Amino acid sequence: MNERILIIEDDQDIAFIEKDYLEMSGYTVVIASDGLAGLNEALSGTYQLVLLDVMLPGMDGFEVCRRLRDKVDIPIMIVTAKREDIDKIRGLGFGADDYVEKPFSPSVLVARVKSQLAQYQRLKGSSLRKKSRITLGNISLDPDTHRVFVGNKEKVLPNKEFQVLEFLMVNADMVFSKETIYDKIWGMDSLGNTATVPVHINRLREAIEKDPNKPCHLLTIWGVGYKFKP
Repeated sequence: MNERILIIEDDQDIAFIEKDYLEMSGYTVVIASDGLAGLNEALSGTYQLVLLDVMLPGMDGFEVCRRLRDKVDIPIMIVTAKREDIDKIRGLGFGADDYVEKPFSPSVLVARVKSQLAQYQRLKGSSLRKKSRITLGNISLDPDTHRVFVGNKEKVLPNKEFQVLEFLMVNADMVFSKETIYDKIWGMDSLGNTATVPVHINRLREAIEKDPNKPCHLLTIWGVGYKFKP
């Protein structure tokens, strides 16, 4: 195992507990103690996952997450003491893939890290298999090159948002519950939360819809789920 993990955490006691348990599981771990340093390290190094605290000096974890997601496509896990759902949804809205609440069991943290890395590798592996380009209306998606175009304009999507869009486009006009979408994209062995799905749908709408508040393609079927309308 040669995965490298970056921990961005200003509480050194917590950071070293995370580091010790992850290193015992075979990972290489680097610690950054403030938001700006962590952002720069994440952008300059080669990491397979980032563990990101929310309350950081210099730049908070939400802003770090937003800036990272614009540049890198790796799992980002928010580690937070905040328990309000709005904070979890905010983190997911900025592109985080999962969250862990403090206090946490180190063994649970390691399990969730392994789950995120395994899921990411499965998604990367599936993208290597030859697939046909999908074009529906003015939206075109190429699974092999991981590119999406709305008209002639390319839209850069994080891996999971790409996978959600691909799943819905392949199954156009079919309605899927958020639980079904979650199982298909994140996997039944994932330890996250189905609240992730509507957050990613909203981010997709911002990327591909002319008016995200009045979507023409990514439709909500109230009480049922979501579908892609060509």
